[in-house]
Amino acid sequence: MPPLYRRRLPLLLALATLLAAPAWLSAQETIEQPKGPAPLPPELQTLPVEHAVLVAPPHVPPPITRDHPARVVINLEVRELIKHLADGVDYTFWTFGGDVPGNFLRVREGDLVEFHLNNDPSSKLPHNIDLHAVNGPGGGATSAFTAPGHTSQFTFQALNPGLYVYHCATAPVPMHIGNGMYGLILVQPKAGLPPVDREYYVMQGEFYTTGRFGDEGLQSFDMNKALDERPPYVVFNGAVGSLVGDHALTANVGETVRIFFGDGGPNLTSSFHVIGEIFDRVYPEGALGNPVENVQTTTVPSGGATMVEFKVNVPGTYVLVDHAVTRAFNKGALGLLKVSGAEDRAIYSGKEIDAVYLGSQAPEGSASARREADLKKQIAAEIKSNPAIAGLTKEVQIEKGKQVYMGLCFACHQPDGKGLPGIFPPLAGSDFLLADRDRAVRVVLKGLSGPITVSGKTYNSSMPPQEAVLTDAQIADVVTYVLNSWGNKADAITTDHVKSIRNEIH
Repeated sequence: MPPLYRRRLPLLLALATLLAAPAWLSAQETIEQPKGPAPLPPELQTLPVEHAVLVAPPHVPPPITRDHPARVVINLEVRELIKHLADGVDYTFWTFGGDVPGNFLRVREGDLVEFHLNNDPSSKLPHNIDLHAVNGPGGGATSAFTAPGHTSQFTFQALNPGLYVYHCATAPVPMHIGNGMYGLILVQPKAGLPPVDREYYVMQGEFYTTGRFGDEGLQSFDMNKALDERPPYVVFNGAVGSLVGDHALTANVGETVRIFFGDGGPNLTSSFHVIGEIFDRVYPEGALGNPVENVQTTTVPSGGATMVEFKVNVPGTYVLVDHAVTRAFNKGALGLLKVSGAEDRAIYSGKEIDAVYLGSQAPEGSASARREADLKKQIAAEIKSNPAIAGLTKEVQIEKGKQVYMGLCFACHQPDGKGLPGIFPPLAGSDFLLADRDRAVRVVLKGLSGPITVSGKTYNSSMPPQEAVLTDAQIADVVTYVLNSWGNKADAITTDHVKSIRNEIH
C-alpha cells in the first residue's frame, strides 16, 4: 500500500462511513469491528470444504448433486470498470465479479457459507453486499463494508431455499445498484431442483445516464433521473444487445429451459415475458415450493426474482422482453432464445397462405359500399317525404334537446322557459328567437352580451358561448327543443345548419 494512502486510510474510512454507510443504519452501526472466526458447533466445524464455482452470465454453475451440507467458500470481487452499455455508448460500471449482473452464486440448503468480499485496489469507493438469502443484519451488509484494496469475511447458514437477489447497500444505494451492483444467489433445496436440459441467468436493470438513449460516448450516473425514475436504459444483463446475435440463448426442440430471472432495479418492476412461449412453471417471488403453471407473463419486483421453466416445442427465435414494451423496443430490455430442430407443423404450421387482401376495397366490398350509400339515400328520401316519420325524427331530437336544456340552460331561463323578469329573457314565445333561426343557433354557439329587446321588454345580461362545450348535434337538438316548447313552433334545426354557423368567419 502506498505510504500516503496508508497514512490517510483511517481518515478515508471514517469519511466513507459517513458518506457511504448503509442508508438504514447509523454511522456507529455501519462498520462492524472484526470479531475473529465465529465459534461453531462441532457438526459445522467438521463440514467438508468446497469453493463455489463462479461463472459469468447468462451461464450458471452446475447443479449441486451432493446430499449433505458443506462449508462453501465464496470469493467475490468488486471491480469498477468501463464497459459497453450500447453501440457507441460506454459506462463506468460497478460490478460483482466484473459483469452485470454479478456472478451467479449457488449453494445448497443447510450449507455454511464463508463469504469473502474483495474490493479491488483500483476501486474508487468502498462497497458492501446485502444478500437477501441471509438471516442477519443488513443481509451481511454490516459485516461486508469493504474499502478499496481490502477484503471482508463473514459466515452465514443458508437456511431458506429459494432464489434471492444480492446487491450493494452502500449509500447512496440507488447509485451503487444503478451502476450495476446486483446479482442472484440460489439456495438450492436439499432435494434439488427438477432436472432440465438448460439453465440460464438473466437480470433486468435500469441505467440513469446523463445522456439520452443512444447518445454516444462515456455516460455517467444522473441522480435527478434516478429520483424521477426516468431511466434512458432498461436492459437485460447489463447492456443493450447482451442476449442477441452470438450472445443469444440457445436450445433444441424438445428441451426444457430454466431461466433464473431477477430484477436488480433499482426502481422498476419487470413484466417478464417470452414472446411465443408459455411458461410451464413459474416460481413466484423466487420461492421454490409451489409453482404456478401455464403462465404468459410474470411480474418481478425490483429486488426480487423468479424461476421459470418451459419446454420448447418448435424451432424459431423467441424474444425475451419486459412486456412494458417501451422498455423492450425503445430502452433495450430485449433478448433472444434461438431454438433449433425439426418443425412440428401440427403444433405450429408456419405461414400457410400469402394472398392479396383488399378488405373493403375488394370489388365485392366496393360494390357493397355503393349499394349501402344508395339505400341510405332512399331511406332519407322516404323519411323526408313521409310526414309521419319526419315528425318522429323531430320528436327524438326534441327529447335529446330537452336533456341538454335541463343540464345547462334551465337555471337562467327556467324549466318553463319564462326566464327571470328583468334579468334573463324568456324563451317561451320569444319573438327574438322565433324571428331568426340563424340568430337562435348563433346565440347558443357564440354567446351574446349587451341590450336586446324580447317581446317588447329590454334585457341587458350576458349569455356565455357554448361552442367549446356542446357538439353540433347537441346544439341542433337543444335549439330544436327551445323552438318547439312552451307554445313555440318551428322546423327542426339540423347538424349541418349548426356546423355552417360554427364555421362562419367574422
